[in-house]
Amino acid sequence: MKIIIDDLRGPEIKALLAEHLDDMSAQSPPESTHALDLAGLRAPEVTFWTLWQDDKLAGCGALKALSAQHAEIKSMRTAQPFLRQGVARQLLQHILAVAAERGYQRLSLETGSMRGFRPARALYAAFGFEECAPFADYVLDPNSVFMTRCL
Repeated sequence: MKIIIDDLRGPEIKALLAEHLDDMSAQSPPESTHALDLAGLRAPEVTFWTLWQDDKLAGCGALKALSAQHAEIKSMRTAQPFLRQGVARQLLQHILAVAAERGYQRLSLETGSMRGFRPARALYAAFGFEECAPFADYVLDPNSVFMTRCL
């Protein structure tokens, strides 16, 4: 598998992100859905990666700079045929390494509090993320879990 910086122009990534946004909207009310759309992922403060196995898109993830010391993980998604094959783990390891290389001191994320997000929360916890208060522009929300870790 290979991880590349993606320009978000290919049909595969557009389809995976549409699936991601639809899934987030199905599980969370609109005010609690914080997934970025294509325009948000193309913002200059965001770096977006895709993970490929041969010519098949396996997953994606992004890093959004919040300040010189703090960044946020965004848009982690594994394509259905690649679930439970370590795709999210590889992407998370990559994002953590890049965040450390860039000199961030803290990495945070927001995910859902619902049952469907339990595997994501377990993955982040396995990598040392702990629950925290809302950060950046987030507000306390029963549908959200905020997590952070020092680098």
